[in-house]
Amino acid sequence: MKLSKLTDFDFQNKNVLVRCDIDVPLVEREIRVEDETRIKACLPTVEYLLEKGAKVILMGHLGRPEGEVVEELKMAPVAQKIKDLLKLKATSRRDSQNGAGEKLKVQLKIQNFPVYILEENLWLLENLRFYPGEEANDLEFAKSLSFLGDFYVNEAFAASHREHASLVGLPKFLPHCAGFHFLEEVENLSQILENPQRPLVFIIGGAKPETKIPMVAEFASKADSVLVGGTLSQGKRVKEQENKNVSWGDLTDDRLDINEETIEEFEEIIKTAGTIVWNGPLGRCEDEKWEAGTRKIAEAIAESKAFKVVGGGDTINALNKFGILSKMDFVSLGGGAMLEFLAQGTLPGIKALTNYG
Repeated sequence: MKLSKLTDFDFQNKNVLVRCDIDVPLVEREIRVEDETRIKACLPTVEYLLEKGAKVILMGHLGRPEGEVVEELKMAPVAQKIKDLLKLKATSRRDSQNGAGEKLKVQLKIQNFPVYILEENLWLLENLRFYPGEEANDLEFAKSLSFLGDFYVNEAFAASHREHASLVGLPKFLPHCAGFHFLEEVENLSQILENPQRPLVFIIGGAKPETKIPMVAEFASKADSVLVGGTLSQGKRVKEQENKNVSWGDLTDDRLDINEETIEEFEEIIKTAGTIVWNGPLGRCEDEKWEAGTRKIAEAIAESKAFKVVGGGDTINALNKFGILSKMDFVSLGGGAMLEFLAQGTLPGIKALTNYG
């Protein structure tokens, strides 16, 4: 698929709206160090735009406020974290936007959008999900956002499986392109769909069986082997798929981890893999008592010479815990978005970037 890139455009003196994936867990209104990954992923795009003379307006969501203002889900901690990660390098830049800054201030007031000013040319809008129009994909809400900018950049691959106003509505009103990390996600995952090194092995675990189990048949049609564990295995008795290349893991007696026989079966398949895609822990690995399945499979993947791709917050956290995340070839920030892209070959957010050129 052909997506426009940042380098295709001139951003000098332009107000650029950047949709980021900054939905990070908060603990007592603070962002844990291990949860900075998604914020860090958008920074190369932000820094590039600032260097090219743009005024950058970041936007995203935090949690599930369901169209109402929730004090605990305001963007203040995210704003502070972005400033910290940029080490205030941007504060030395002078406002060279001429009238662009004043135009933006007027529109923010007219449209009633609260904003955090991180520095003269870098701003962050308040939580988009405080507005009912965001999740409803209200075109009028998307249009009101479009008045703030001259250009739109999608740097939120992990949220682009959702048909929300800031993801699929905004590109109808502004020139647009994909951010650096967004393109990296699409390129790496497209490689798996178009030209994988075989055997291609999918490993699917974690929760959300209602969304993941229907995808198993899609993956089975593409992969040489699909290995299923975690909560998904509990639905084994009602599974609709009977594909010969799908291995449904057996669970321990307490049903909180895959058992030793399944671990050994999965390890043997992993040894011969050319490409491995993994999403979702294979047991309740946050508890040491039930981490064996996830840990042993993670170690087998780390030792493999295959092209290794992992995605999803719980999977990434587990690999961080075991100290082997760095041994993966590509870490996708999308959980549901990664799986939907691999199942369908596209996402609503991608279609929006290609349909409205």
